[in-house]
Amino acid sequence: MEELQERIIKSFLDALVLAELRNGSAMSGYDVIAFIHRKFHRLVSSGTVYALLYSMERDGLIKGRLSGRKRVYVLTEKGEETIKVVLNAHERILSFMANLLK
Repeated sequence: MEELQERIIKSFLDALVLAELRNGSAMSGYDVIAFIHRKFHRLVSSGTVYALLYSMERDGLIKGRLSGRKRVYVLTEKGEETIKVVLNAHERILSFMANLLK
């Protein structure tokens, strides 16, 4: 079960980051790792997180800036639109998962 939970978290990590950034706070890679650990009691590797953040920034979903010695990320307009679509698809995602596991 733990392996399945870890796979699901990694699969939805981009949506988790966008949803958390939507709450208005900037997050560093370390903040993302800490958030996932607090919320799901799982550790994701820094390599996984930073690769994802760089990819999301290249795609225009988030914007990075220096804050002291660390790089923090905020949601862009495109990221806001993307997470709205994901959140609006909540019921369809749950239905898909239920059908998948039947």
